[in-house]
Amino acid sequence: MTPVTLASAGLDTGDTAWLLAATALVLLMTPGLALFYGGMVRTKSVLNMLMMSFVSIALVTVVWLVAGYSLAFGDDTFAGLIGGLGHVGMVGIGPDDLTGSVPTLLFTTFQLTFAILTAALISGAIADRMKFAAWLVFVPVWTLLVYVPVAHWVWGPGGWIVDALGALDFAGGLVVEITCGASGLALALVIGPRIGFKKDAMRPHNLPMVMLGAGLLWFGWLGFNGGSALGANGLAAASVLNTLVAGCTGLLGWLFVEQRRDGHPTTFGAASGVVAGLVAITPACGTVGVLGATVVGLVAGVVCSYAVAWKFRLDYDDSLDVVGVHFVGGVVGTLLIGLFATSAMTGGAEGLLYGGGAGQLARQAVAVLAVAAYTFLVTYGIGKVIDRTMGVRASEEEELTGLDQTVHAESAYDHGGLGHAAAQAPGQSVLRLQDRSTAP
Repeated sequence: MTPVTLASAGLDTGDTAWLLAATALVLLMTPGLALFYGGMVRTKSVLNMLMMSFVSIALVTVVWLVAGYSLAFGDDTFAGLIGGLGHVGMVGIGPDDLTGSVPTLLFTTFQLTFAILTAALISGAIADRMKFAAWLVFVPVWTLLVYVPVAHWVWGPGGWIVDALGALDFAGGLVVEITCGASGLALALVIGPRIGFKKDAMRPHNLPMVMLGAGLLWFGWLGFNGGSALGANGLAAASVLNTLVAGCTGLLGWLFVEQRRDGHPTTFGAASGVVAGLVAITPACGTVGVLGATVVGLVAGVVCSYAVAWKFRLDYDDSLDVVGVHFVGGVVGTLLIGLFATSAMTGGAEGLLYGGGAGQLARQAVAVLAVAAYTFLVTYGIGKVIDRTMGVRASEEEELTGLDQTVHAESAYDHGGLGHAAAQAPGQSVLRLQDRSTAP
């Protein structure tokens, strides 16, 4: 993934074609996530969850092109912590410039899709209760202060986690999964639990929608991980295979726990297990063999199936299990690199089980702690500042009524016709509703 490790030998059309396809696949993951999250919430917040994902695409894109890419992937300016401002507004990057064997503009876009997805993932932790206006402020600030520095640490030129520490993260276990999970926990603590948390049943309202979203995520994840090879080569092929395998074993691991613990394998468990396996293999897909990928996915499926219950014991309301699946799964995958990394994949580093000693495992652990601590503290600070200025949480009335109606003046399941819509949308005239329903 780190572009500076690639030799620039001119444009390769095969590599470029593959990365174009991978970029499209990764972008598809955010609408897939919207469906995944949308099916998991109650009917009164479906559209709000979709909107939080879709608006993240717009917000992160603007921030990334204005300054995010330059700060993340520009030349290092301070001890491997942050890049420079040489490419603010994409200045100095043209269609003929290359990163490795692909156009830099394409590499920029590919990386943008990662940043978009990471921001959108956080929304699952605060579902049902965050002010939409506060989300519009949080996303760009968080992207610049959290995602961009961590991306530079791991993938940027001179980033300290790769260059100085020697930790490995092929496709985003640190940058995407641990970052979104730690941020989700911080924001959930700032905003507090949902009304009725641990008292009311808050079941997914549409399991087919959850399964469809999980399927789109799985499909897009092949580009997410395979594209991180930045070329159409054997490493990309191995990453795609490892991604498929880990998703399968994650599913099986989660269902095994459900069957043993609850007596029923569920569709929701299957979808969650797939995602847990995919999360865990993200940092490891280009560093471990197929056997390692099998174990990584299986361990993640089992561990994450238990981790999602921590919120009830520790009393934090992570609505859609961002912490239990993405943070824990990201930690599992990042640490298991220290056991299963093989020089055939990494070109040098080997894990403990392949004769490399405990050094790589220690480096992975340091990277996990550094990213988790920085991300949590900065995100918590951002949330507190927003809360004290404009307020971060929706009112009790808005939360009880549902953000679909109170924020967006719409309903995901308006089967009652105009009269029902008018009754469910306080403050809107019948004429306005008629205009909206007949608009082309």
